[in-house]
Amino acid sequence: MAINFGTRLFTRFRGEEVGRDQYGNVYYRERGAKQRKEGSLRRERRWVIYKDEAEASHVPPEWHGWLHHWSDETPPAEGVKRRDWEKPHLPNLTGTELAYRPPGHTLEGGKRAATGGDYEAWQPE
Repeated sequence: MAINFGTRLFTRFRGEEVGRDQYGNVYYRERGAKQRKEGSLRRERRWVIYKDEAEASHVPPEWHGWLHHWSDETPPAEGVKRRDWEKPHLPNLTGTELAYRPPGHTLEGGKRAATGGDYEAWQPE
């Protein structure tokens, strides 16, 4: 994992680990942020150190909400209880073998379904 030197240094001296997700990403807040003055307009800094590639879609929804100050509570360590109808979080798969390719895509054979006959090509006069 190649983290920027400045980020690594800031995290070591000013960061306080608050949790980890199921993908191995580590979440931090600025140390001492809880002691900030009551009327202060400055919000605490929150950031993530990714386990692998630094890609925002690797952050699950519950941690996304915490990072963007939608919630002050960190997600529970055992994870959030999912409902039966909820699909598991998937990162952005664009550019991978698992990416969605509609029928007719060149990498899926390149043959589109025939049109229903309602299309007539324009011909210039």
